[in-house]
This record gives sequence, structure tokens and C-alpha cells, in this order.
Amino acid sequence: MNDIAHPSEYLGYWGEKYKQDLLTDILPFWLKYGLDKENGGYFTCLDRDGSLLDTNKSVWFQGRFAFILAYAYNHLEKRAEWLNACKSGIDFIEKHCFDTDGRMFYEVTKIGTPVRKRRYVFSETFAAIAMAQYSIASGDKSYAEKAVKLFNQILYYKNTPGALEPKFREGFVAKGHSFCMILIDTAARIREAVNDPVLTCQIDESIAELQRDFMKPEFKAILETVGPDGEFIDSIPGRTINPGHSIETAWFILEEAKHRNWDPKLKQMGLTILDWSWKWGWDEKYGGITYFRDCKNRPQQEYWHDMKFWWPQCEAIIATLYAYEATGDPKYLKMHRQINEYTYARFPDKEYGEWFGYFHYDGTLSQPAKGNMYKGPFHIPRMLLKCHLLCKEILPGL
Repeated sequence: MNDIAHPSEYLGYWGEKYKQDLLTDILPFWLKYGLDKENGGYFTCLDRDGSLLDTNKSVWFQGRFAFILAYAYNHLEKRAEWLNACKSGIDFIEKHCFDTDGRMFYEVTKIGTPVRKRRYVFSETFAAIAMAQYSIASGDKSYAEKAVKLFNQILYYKNTPGALEPKFREGFVAKGHSFCMILIDTAARIREAVNDPVLTCQIDESIAELQRDFMKPEFKAILETVGPDGEFIDSIPGRTINPGHSIETAWFILEEAKHRNWDPKLKQMGLTILDWSWKWGWDEKYGGITYFRDCKNRPQQEYWHDMKFWWPQCEAIIATLYAYEATGDPKYLKMHRQINEYTYARFPDKEYGEWFGYFHYDGTLSQPAKGNMYKGPFHIPRMLLKCHLLCKEILPGL
């Protein structure tokens, strides 16, 4: 049902569709094939039919899927199966995923033996949001305390020079959009469990940094990499725009604006980022959100720059719906329909369930696996949950 001339019917249909897809397709797929019932935690390297491609485990996804399960429990239905599966992931994290220095690994074997540890602290952010949501679901406040403690540790690494190995050496001094934006959502999710002042303080700092250093009106874009003080670096990484990533940032900011009774400055900032990023990302010829662009329209370096991955489409579906809720402007509902139609025409696997992840620029399938160390039960179920809830919120006002 894609008639946006009747918003209440459109949102009523899709609000229910998102919920049913989550309950009858996405979560059942991962609960059936992704749970490691012997060792705890989750597998994500799954072939199209759910069979295992690799038994090593992504530490990101131990936190990510645990978060999704607790978030669904807290906002949709209180199913014991979800809560138990969530605890399995959190227990695996606490038992196997922390190194002796307090940092977390990136990849471990099925029994938790370390495989890789990266210089990023994203494993920590996902573990923190999982613990916070589990605290709400279980009523065990100790997990909220653990989440705040982990968040403070993340801030230590962020704010202490030399605490994390730099991505680049002396010849390229820079900072990235990723770390700045992820702290907004991490803090917001923990804040649902415990209102520690460090959380909103960091949200304010990250938003100010985004606006000051990463938003570039001269290019009408958020850049992925800038100098330490926001300087434009005229190089391949310095010119890179990741439209899906920027669109994700847009809805993080719109959500925070909503939390603050639709703060007008934050709302405008979120809408501006969405408008800029949609223009850079939407493929006018083939549809979908492309992966990388160059802010001077020069050639991109990465071979996948024009591919259509699952997660930017999911972020655009959420962001356009948030923008419609924020403004009531039909243009955002039209954008939502565009990205929704594109995504649903290609990504869901009607034969084996769940979604494909990787398409070429022209919409032809690149590979059919349902998961790996990067794709798993996070962006798709988060989109379905968020959009179901957004449709429910918007409908009474129409």
C-alpha cells in the first residue's frame, strides 16, 4: 500500500507491515539460526538458508543483537524467549569479549578465544546499549550501572591523547565522523535506563562537534574525515561522503530534538543533514542510496562506492519517517515511499526469509549470504522496530 495521498492509510499499513516482518521473518530467522545454544552468544556468518559459513563471532553483534532483543522486549512484546536470548549474548560478552586491559575484542571464536582486536571502541558502545536495555527489561539495575561505567571508559579513550592507537601516522592527522555520531545514539539508549548527566553532556558535545567540524555548507554535506579542528583535507579520505552514515546521523539528531520537545535548532540541523545527504546519496537512475561520494565529484577510491548495501537503505527509511513526524511535510513521506519501495522490491528474500545485504549499482544481487562479521541482526530489525513505533506515534495526529 503506497498511496501517500492518504497518509493515515499508508502509515497504518506500513506500521503493521514492519511489525509483522519483524515478528514473522527477521527475529525468527536469527533466533533459529543465529543462537549458539552450546556456548552462548550469536553466530552471524550465515548463508542464504541460515547454514553456517563460519563459526567465529563478531563481538559487535553480541552487543547489537542483545540490544535488539531487549529493545523489542521493552517496546513491543514481553517475550521470555527474547529476554533469555538477550541474556545469552550479554553473558557471552562478559565472559569472553573483554581483554585484560578492559578493552573489548572485535572477533572471537565460537568458544570465545580472541581472534582480532581493533583500535576502535565500537564493540564497547554496542555492549553498553545492550546492557542498558537489558537493565530495563530485567529490572536488574546493575546492568545500567555497568553500561554507564563502560560509557565512561569509552570517553576516557576518546578524550585521552594516545590512549587509542591512531588510524593514521604523522603524515595525516585527522578525526572521523563515526566516533562522534555513535556516541549520540549510545548515550541516548543508556539514558533510557539511567539518567546520568554524563550522557546528555556527551550528546551536546557530539552535536556541537558535528555542526562545527563535520557539517560543510560549502559542499552541503557531512564529511567522514576532517582535520583535528574541522579543517577540510583535500584528499581522497578528506573528500569522502558516506550518505547512509550521514542519514543515520540525521535521525539520531531528530530523535534528540524530539526528546527535547522538538527543539527547533536540533530539528533544523537534522533536516538539513537529511536533505543534503539524500541529494548526495539517492541514485536518480537506478534508485537506492549509494555508498560513497566525493564532495568535489571526483572519482572515489573504494570499489564498492556505487553499491547498494542493506544498511543505508534502512537508515533512510527511518530518517525520512522521522522527518515526516517532525514536519508533516509531504515531501518526506514521498522520500520514505521512494526508499521503501526500492528496498522492499529487492532486499527481502521471499524464499528463505531475512534480507539480502549486497546489491550492485543497478540493483542486481552481488551475493546472497544473510550475514557475516558486518551484516547481522541489527540495522534491519532496528529499522522495523523504529518505524513501527514511529507510525504508531504519527497516526493519532493525522
